[in-house]
Amino acid sequence: MLGGVRALVRKELLAVLRDKQSRIALFMPPILMLTIFAFAATLEVKHVDLAVLNLDGGQASAELIQRFSGAPYFQNVFFLHGVPEIAPALETEQAMAVLVFDQTFSRDVAAGRPATVELLLDGRRSNTAQIVQGYANRIVETFNTELAYRLGIPGPPARLVARNWYNPNLEYLWYTVPNLIGLLSMAVGLLVTSLSVARERELGTYDQLLVTPLTPGAILVGKTIPAMILGLVEGSLITVVAIVFFRIPFAGSVAALGLGLFLFMLSVVGFGLFISSLCNTQQQAILGTFTFMIPATLLSGFATPIETMPAFLQIVSLANPLRHFLVAIRGILLKAMPFSMVLDTIWPLVPIAAVTLTLAGWFFRRGIR
Repeated sequence: MLGGVRALVRKELLAVLRDKQSRIALFMPPILMLTIFAFAATLEVKHVDLAVLNLDGGQASAELIQRFSGAPYFQNVFFLHGVPEIAPALETEQAMAVLVFDQTFSRDVAAGRPATVELLLDGRRSNTAQIVQGYANRIVETFNTELAYRLGIPGPPARLVARNWYNPNLEYLWYTVPNLIGLLSMAVGLLVTSLSVARERELGTYDQLLVTPLTPGAILVGKTIPAMILGLVEGSLITVVAIVFFRIPFAGSVAALGLGLFLFMLSVVGFGLFISSLCNTQQQAILGTFTFMIPATLLSGFATPIETMPAFLQIVSLANPLRHFLVAIRGILLKAMPFSMVLDTIWPLVPIAAVTLTLAGWFFRRGIR
């Protein structure tokens, strides 16, 4: 029995690695997607176009405008000549925000009176608008503090000092690339496993496989091991690229990373075999893979926090292996998560893998009958 499983594993690996197109499809797209997504799928808001309507013309407004112009968040700061130009600038998305100074701004500042500057934001891009508003608040608060010091008047009664742990400079690649390690490893594992049984059925070798001395369980093991090997190699390769080329720090242990990647790929292979056992053609398997990947990505916490989702979706996301692995991979790479904490994070992958592999085996045996 062991020799038969070994022969099936060898056959599966050769079927993938001997085909030039399969080799290219297995290794090139993930590296390409890692490079593109790392820079394109950024959650940062930088290089914002800012329009300014300065009805004041005084020293205080000029100084505050210079602070906005010198901030790294604003790429193009240009001036409007009147109130009628505000609406077109926002409607045509020529500017993300418009800064409006009234005619008494500098006089109010010099007299120590409350001075108001208005920030108009394009609410169609709500998330970007909130981030830009935070940037503007930070610039104005710094301006107020320094102005109070120069004028010798009491400053704000309380001051917030923020420090960013694990990512001091808020490098967006430190967040995006670890997430892509899990996302692309899942894509490879799902594709390899979902196509395995479907390929046998489509090529007509499925019946030949059934007449071998191997039991259905042994056939599933023979299908699982090659996908695990390829998925682990792919995940390790992506991790090395992330550390070497993207300079992502590696603060944790190799053992924790290896265990997390192994359990993650085991659960992913379970989903892949489950999809494959339901499909008769490779086209159906590919469609099934992408049908699973899109909601799995959305429910992983990659793009939006899970805490902001409805309660029933938070419960559904517990069955998503990508959700648990992303927490582990970010913790291992960026914060040296202890091994015990890694286990607390990834243990749900074990029952997920057990359930999906059991269901795949049940559907596989049912298909044989």
